[in-house]
Amino acid sequence: MTPPPARRQRTGAYGAAAPAHNFPRRGAVRRAQVITTYGVGSLIAVDHESFIVSGLDEAEQSWNRDESPRIHERRLARVLEVDSFRLPPASDDTSKDGLRVRRFPLMHFCPECNDLQRHRDFNPPAGRSVCGTCEVDLVPSRFVVACEAGHLGEFPYRQWLHRSTDRGAARAAQCGGKLKMRTSGRTSSLRSILVSCTCGQVPEVSMEGSFRRNALKDLGLRCQGTQPWLGASVPVQGCGLALRTLQRGSSALWQPVLKSALSIPPWSDGRSDPLAEHWAALREYDAREQVEIYLKGAFGGNCPVPLDEVMALLDAEREEDLDGESDRTFDHRYLALRNKEYERLRAGNEESDHSHDEQFVCEAPLGDRSVLDPLGVTGPMQVKKLREVRALKAFTRLVDAESTTDSKEMPLSERPLRWLPAMEVRGEGVFLRLDEDRLAAWEKSVAVAARIERMRTAHQRVLAQRAGDPSRVVPSPATPRMVLLHTLAHILINEWSLEAGYPAAALRERLYAADDMAGVLVYTATSDSAGSLGGLVAQGEPATLGRTLRSAVRRAEWCSSDPLCMETEASGAGGINLAACHACVMLPETSCEHNNILLDRALLVGTPHDPRLGYFEGVLRQ
Repeated sequence: MTPPPARRQRTGAYGAAAPAHNFPRRGAVRRAQVITTYGVGSLIAVDHESFIVSGLDEAEQSWNRDESPRIHERRLARVLEVDSFRLPPASDDTSKDGLRVRRFPLMHFCPECNDLQRHRDFNPPAGRSVCGTCEVDLVPSRFVVACEAGHLGEFPYRQWLHRSTDRGAARAAQCGGKLKMRTSGRTSSLRSILVSCTCGQVPEVSMEGSFRRNALKDLGLRCQGTQPWLGASVPVQGCGLALRTLQRGSSALWQPVLKSALSIPPWSDGRSDPLAEHWAALREYDAREQVEIYLKGAFGGNCPVPLDEVMALLDAEREEDLDGESDRTFDHRYLALRNKEYERLRAGNEESDHSHDEQFVCEAPLGDRSVLDPLGVTGPMQVKKLREVRALKAFTRLVDAESTTDSKEMPLSERPLRWLPAMEVRGEGVFLRLDEDRLAAWEKSVAVAARIERMRTAHQRVLAQRAGDPSRVVPSPATPRMVLLHTLAHILINEWSLEAGYPAAALRERLYAADDMAGVLVYTATSDSAGSLGGLVAQGEPATLGRTLRSAVRRAEWCSSDPLCMETEASGAGGINLAACHACVMLPETSCEHNNILLDRALLVGTPHDPRLGYFEGVLRQ
């Protein structure tokens, strides 16, 4: 039977099996999903078929440049060492191309004749995924293999089946039989999935045990470095790492490495965008006359940016370089990016002083900010306009994208690109800081340090397990102020979802937690109508913010899962949280920067046995 055609959507990026002039469209995803869920190297299911999103540097480009608008965020581009970013291809009535994909896995199973073989060996009619003999829909292999370096491959069914024989791998290579797969129907476990071979040399075996960590290693199988998203033209180089069996829909199969930045002055008015591809050359010149000569040659004497502005932007870049000259690692440069945002959020940026094109407007509220002093909160700011760019830097498999090193990240292309996929979102927010003196005194508490050490130790243990190599373990970011700010952001988002009418998934946190930073920005950054309605900015007025904080802290004092939630020794995956669960402080994944880990509401309100543990303990007595 012919599958129904995919419905057209006007706000998405289409997937196609290859260039659009030869192959039909197979489905649609939203633009944001191409960055967060279905990026390069990920698997995407369309009806009963499975595909892998193609890389960005094939002989024919995966993305049609005409359908991928260029966006700019100079500060983030400098950190990621690219010139600019591109939005994923979007669909409309004039779209000629889309997001290109390749069929993967190639191994398929026919539920009628039970054949298990490559898709092309079924001789399906053009444009259809059916068995050429039985005329029933083929089922893609449920199982694939991957390594921690990011490579992906087909599950070795033939070697798995022949493992019981002497020299199983060699015997499997010589076997000329046809593989069969069936399900016994007795249970829903792997024991009921049975694989056999018409060669008759081995008995039928089940898939039970194939997910053991060393299951494939015991067969003498190692990663061959296959990268199916880059196409057959990319040479396969042996990797040698251990292979793990995964289900095709596993979340561990693809995790994006996302980096983001807020657009702040002097880059937030968009006037510097025409110079995006020229900054590397301009930075080589120190003298004004040299810069002027270069601009005349590059733009034919018609530079869209005044020379004075160009010199001011170059000075701003060099100032940031001086801040990071002692350590130029990526993590340091990314932290410096956050530092600049924190300084700008503290200083503010009056709307009346800038043009209509300004994308960052941050003002101090008109009310009396001293009403927040008893709460230990200071410096509230109303961010009336903001723009955030989120870029897809790379992706990982099997390892947590937030706890990996560069060696574990798989790039989006075989050759370095001067651009990366990204999305931009606009919204509004509220920024607040904690009182440094009160925070410093609270951090010295022995009880606070003991709780944080339990969380840090658990997190470090999880990171070590995921890293594999102890020498490459990323240190846990758990500190008293980081966990405090993180939990505070969560209870504020939950409170504003009730008070201001925003869904929690439409709000997002941005933490500024370091030795010289103690702030949190809660903002809307979505592409729908909930982005900039003014309702969140209104919550930044000191009187309103004070009432919200008191209500949020009192609400966090009790959880419907207490006393179990408050008294637990560890909670969450790996025991990384303490007093935190889905009934009290956890948020939708889109709202949290740290995947709902490193949370503890006891640091806000204390415990029944030690109320002074909480930073806001005094609020509960008011």
